[in-house]
Amino acid sequence: MPTDRRTVLADAAIGVLADAGMRGLTHRAVDRAANLPPGTTSAYYRTRQALLTALVRRLVAVDQAEFQEIGARTPVPRNAAELTAGLLAFTGLRLAGEGRRRSLARYACAVESVHHPELREILVPRENLARQAVQDFLAAHGVEDAEERTVTLLTCVDGLVFDRLVNGGSVSGQEIHGLVASALR
Repeated sequence: MPTDRRTVLADAAIGVLADAGMRGLTHRAVDRAANLPPGTTSAYYRTRQALLTALVRRLVAVDQAEFQEIGARTPVPRNAAELTAGLLAFTGLRLAGEGRRRSLARYACAVESVHHPELREILVPRENLARQAVQDFLAAHGVEDAEERTVTLLTCVDGLVFDRLVNGGSVSGQEIHGLVASALR
């Protein structure tokens, strides 16, 4: 568990946003979620925009660390079945437990970024080892525009996660297999 007060507050803000939505994200709610005295969040993040920016930065940092870890421990897939299994495992992480809460917060922030371009800039997908593994797989299998196809494939996977968060359920191996097959065509 983080001990830096700013990190603790940003993590609490992610939870508040996931549980209560954008309207529920207040300094007071974050104080309560972090089990800190009233006014603590306001002392560190004076405005709601400063709190939201800190939340988005923390969300991206946690996501990037997770992607790096996945990429570091998972070799480049050798075949479509391995890529499908990896993407299916990833969607499972995004739909359960803390991953689900982060996904809910991430999508709320993405919508908010339409009105706040500074948030959009922070949320822009970044290079990481997991993304690179997908791109390397596609390139190794003769996909000419591997970088563009990687973006398309991962955007489709993201869309499935969003759909299941909103409508319930999980992502099936058949759905991911179809997306992988399309990327390879």
